[in-house]
Parts: sequence; structure tokens; C-alpha cells
Amino acid sequence: MKNKNVLVCGMARSGIAAAELLQKKGANVTLQDLKKREELNGLDALEQKGIHLYTGKNPDDIVLQQDLIVLSPGVPCDLPFLREAQKNNIPVWSEVELAYTMTPCPVIAITGTNGKTTTTTLAGELLKAEYPNTAVVGNIGVPYSEKVESLTSHDWVVAEISSFQMETAHTFHPKISAVLNITPDHLNRHKTMEVYIAMKEKVWKNQTEQDYCILNAEDSVCKAMAQKTKAKVFFFSSQNVLQEGIYLENDEIKIRWNGKNETLFHVDTLKLLGVHNYENIMAACAIAICAGVPFEKIKKITKEFAGVAHRIEYVATVDDVEYYNDSKGTNTDASIRAVLAMKRPIILLAGGYDKGVSFMDWVKLFPGRVKELVLIGVTAEQIEKEAKSVGFTAISRCETFAQAVSLCHDKAEKGDCVLLSPACASWGMFDNYEQRGDLFKELVKSYLK
Repeated sequence: MKNKNVLVCGMARSGIAAAELLQKKGANVTLQDLKKREELNGLDALEQKGIHLYTGKNPDDIVLQQDLIVLSPGVPCDLPFLREAQKNNIPVWSEVELAYTMTPCPVIAITGTNGKTTTTTLAGELLKAEYPNTAVVGNIGVPYSEKVESLTSHDWVVAEISSFQMETAHTFHPKISAVLNITPDHLNRHKTMEVYIAMKEKVWKNQTEQDYCILNAEDSVCKAMAQKTKAKVFFFSSQNVLQEGIYLENDEIKIRWNGKNETLFHVDTLKLLGVHNYENIMAACAIAICAGVPFEKIKKITKEFAGVAHRIEYVATVDDVEYYNDSKGTNTDASIRAVLAMKRPIILLAGGYDKGVSFMDWVKLFPGRVKELVLIGVTAEQIEKEAKSVGFTAISRCETFAQAVSLCHDKAEKGDCVLLSPACASWGMFDNYEQRGDLFKELVKSYLK
């Protein structure tokens, strides 16, 4: 990278991390963002490091001066300046690709529509038990570029990978990949399911016979990948006994792999709720086994694991009403899982940004499970229309998030639960799902006072 001209697009955390890494490697770095200078923070510190800033517009006039362009995940790949770069053979990389090219150790890549963060977090804990300097990075909120310089050849990287990060990945080659499930998501960006699936498949595209690919045996799209990948396939299943793999049978998670045949846990000894979480646990355990973590460590740490913030996260019980924060439920499949995990009648708070998908499979679950539906955001009208089409009419709409939480609190009776599971992204009302979930928790905890 020394003396190369590199343009980094996007001044969120991963873009800044990429720019700082490149600058340390001796590149001439320009960091660009569509926001104006006055809308951005911390710019003086970046300039003091020798990073050039380009704000307020697309970099059309400087693109041909670059040797490399690095994209943050939020930057679409079809912008005119990127087409111009590719026409002139200027490489365009994702931030993940950049960090990967500088990684001295094996990489684990976890993708799928849902369960990525829970699986990545648990896999990270399992790997750290055997390899203490494991870096847990990627879509989980820690930029890969931020951690790469602290790694040695004896360490591991556990990376949560989104479809956006794979769009401009080229040489990315994990030792262990995992595809947890595939359901419609991000079609506003990828346009078709075929393109979305192709982006997910890129996590194992460069793998060889020496590598491992963890796949969901009960997901038809994932199962089909077993015929395409060159890697050794390790299946997990929540519905069927496997001749080889890890599976759920009679509320026990069992494994048959490389001559081993044993029960790892009874689900009652685990802290996570729901079949979808047992799938996440099985995938994380399969990853750890392929990475050489001993069974005893896997058993001990998995039993202690309490999940991640914003994913069916228990918040509080107020007047015998349980409150759960599932702000990370940003698509219908995730919210289906949250609804199915609840053991009480549900007051459901949902709605948000429109990703261009149907909510029908989700709303079909409402009769008999959801007592009241409280809607916010751009998608409120579509969700209400689809819910009414299946005969569900206990629906209210609110203008603000605070009003919606207050209405849920008022409608809930003893023995109910209030579930925030939006089935939509947070954009428009919030910067991210964490901000939305944190406000929910703050509002709920105000009822305890």
C-alpha cells in the first residue's frame, strides 16, 4: 500500500478504521462521505494523521487518480463513480477484503439472514477459550480493519459477514464458513433473491477441500450449497437426526462427527429461548469443533452464554408483564422467530423502514398469539393491510416511538408480554437498531420507578 492513492468511501466506523489502517501502511488516503463537513465529527483528528477529507458529494472528479477504492458496507456498488473506476480497471474492495489481505491467521466467516450476531458472539467466546487473542469483528459492530494489526499467525478471526460486505470481496477465503439460513432481505439493494443468495455464497466461494462449511440442513437454499462448495460440509439440524453433523433430538443437542457420538446439552440447561437459538448454538459449536476447541470447553461456555443485546433480550417485568427487546429483528424472518419464542400473549410493537418485502408469513402468526399490534414508521400502512387480510384487526398506529411504547404499556395486562420486534430496519427514526433498542429499554425501565 506504500505511496498508493487510496479512496475510502463512507465515514462511519468501518470507513474510518480502514482509512487509519491504510495511512499506517503508508498509503495516501482520501476519506469521502456524502455528508457535509459540519455534519461529521472527529475530522480534525483524522486530518492530523495525514488523512485527506472529501465531504458533501460523490468523488467523481478524483476517482481516476486512485489506485484502489475501499467501500464501507453502507455505500451502494452501483454509483456512477464506481462504474467509472471499474471501467478503468481501478480495483474496488470492501473494508472486509482490505483487512483480509493483511490478516496473518485463519478466518471464520458467519453469514445468513438471521442469527449472525448471536452465532458470531458465541463462536467468539468458544474460540477465545482456546485461542485467547481471537478477534470478533465485522457486521457485529467492530470493524475488521480495527483489529487486524494486533493479530499473529497463532490467532483466529471470527467475522460476522453481511451481503453488503461480500459485494466487493474478491480473494476473501475463510478457513471455516457458516451460512445459517436464507430468507428475503435487503431486496431494495440487491433487487432479486438470486443476487442476494449469490452474495451469501461468496463466503465459501474461495474455499478448498482443506476448509469447512457449516450449513443448515433444514434450509433448502443452504442445503443446496452443499453441492456447490468444495469445502467439507458440516450440517446442523433442528428437525432431523443426522448421520453426521450436529442436531436437536428430544430437546437434546447431539453430535455425530469424526467418529464421536455424544450429547452436548439438554436445552433446559441453556439460557437462550427458542428453536432458532438452538440452531445458532449448534452452528457456533460446529464452528468451534472445526477450529479444534475441546468439547468440555464448548459445553461449559455454551451453558453460561446469555445471548446478545437487542435480540429477544429480556428487559424487565412490570406488574407481571414481561418486556423483551428484539430491536435486532430487522426483517420478517427474525420477527417470526421472536413471536414463536414468546410463551405469553403478545403486545407487539413493530414497523420502520421499508426494505421492499412482504410481511405476510409473519402476520399469519398473529391470530392466537398477538393480542395487540402497535405500529410505527413507513411500513405501518402495509403491515396493517396485510394483517387485516388474514383477519387480524387489533391494530393501533402511533406517530412516535415513545407514544408506541406507552400505548403497549397501557394495553398490556397481567400475564402478557410486550415485544419490540419491528420486522423492519430502524432508518428514518433512528441511526441503527441499537439506538432503537436502547430507547425501548430506557422507556421500559422508567415504569419500574
